[in-house]
Amino acid sequence: MVKSTNPPNIRSLSTQEIQDYFLANNQPKFRAKQVEQWVWQKHVKQFDEMTNLPLEVRTLLEENFTINELTIEEKQVSNDGTIKCAIKLHDGMVVEAVLIPAKDRMTACISSQVGCSLSCKFCATGKLKRMRNLEPDEIFDQVVAVKNVAQEHYDKPLTNIVYMGMGEPLLNYKNVVTSAERISNDMGLGMAARRITVSTAGISKMIDRLADDEVRFRLALSLHAANDEKRSHIMPINDQNSLESLEKSLKYFMQKSRNRITYEYIVFKDFNDTLEDARELYEFWDKVPGRINIIEYNPIDGGEFQQADPEKVDAFADFLESRGVTVNVRRSRGKDIDAACGQLANKNKLANEALG
Repeated sequence: MVKSTNPPNIRSLSTQEIQDYFLANNQPKFRAKQVEQWVWQKHVKQFDEMTNLPLEVRTLLEENFTINELTIEEKQVSNDGTIKCAIKLHDGMVVEAVLIPAKDRMTACISSQVGCSLSCKFCATGKLKRMRNLEPDEIFDQVVAVKNVAQEHYDKPLTNIVYMGMGEPLLNYKNVVTSAERISNDMGLGMAARRITVSTAGISKMIDRLADDEVRFRLALSLHAANDEKRSHIMPINDQNSLESLEKSLKYFMQKSRNRITYEYIVFKDFNDTLEDARELYEFWDKVPGRINIIEYNPIDGGEFQQADPEKVDAFADFLESRGVTVNVRRSRGKDIDAACGQLANKNKLANEALG
């Protein structure tokens, strides 16, 4: 059997494109649905496993297409049960995905890019260069991989997915939206869209686009400061996406989607941990209400920040709660294996080698 040179990944094709391919090869177009069931619902990686297809069709597919696959090259288990997976892609690049177990949920934290281009000062991934965007099937397969880890280690199904791993999801807009649709589609994992959260550092025009596209998943904004000067210091992307522009885009998103925003706010010692910072956050929240997750800072190699004192974090949260804000103080999970928020690719040998 002679395979085409550089055959396309069949999961990069739309349903219509697969149907057109079969019609052009004198096959009924319902073959497309059969193939999609095998590669998206049943996760097969070999065409000869598609047993309800005639041999001649399987041979045709084998000769003209490929099915890219990823592998878990390394797993690290934290003392708190969090599991970090170093995932090698078909081209040898490596990303990281994390399983975060809790009493009432099993959450997969997945990556959307190999590396990142945003250079946020508190994030280990931001110290890596962005190599490329992940394709929809690569994002989807991370979820499948973490889902299998959840079953293997805890005998529990995956309940939630957060796009909070390596990369900025909205700089890989099309592939992220496509992957979320596939994850929530019956011709995929069939997970409810409300259980999927996409986290962004804040790109106003792309948030507007999410609203226009009427996405069904939830949106989280990595805010970390409600003051433009401070936010630009830690997140250079704020220079082009000010708090004023984000406010307008978030209002538009809420109006179109009817979904409330979640704000992520990492508290840094002597930087954004005062009651004045809490007041600024409240004033921003008051314009665009949502949930606020206050996150304990996780140190990274060569970072300029330190973890805020617990007493100041509690006072910060109390200030907001006293004004009617829904606040959740999130303690770090997986810190001992560098799987906590902001630490991905911090010390992972495979990831660092693959990213150069």
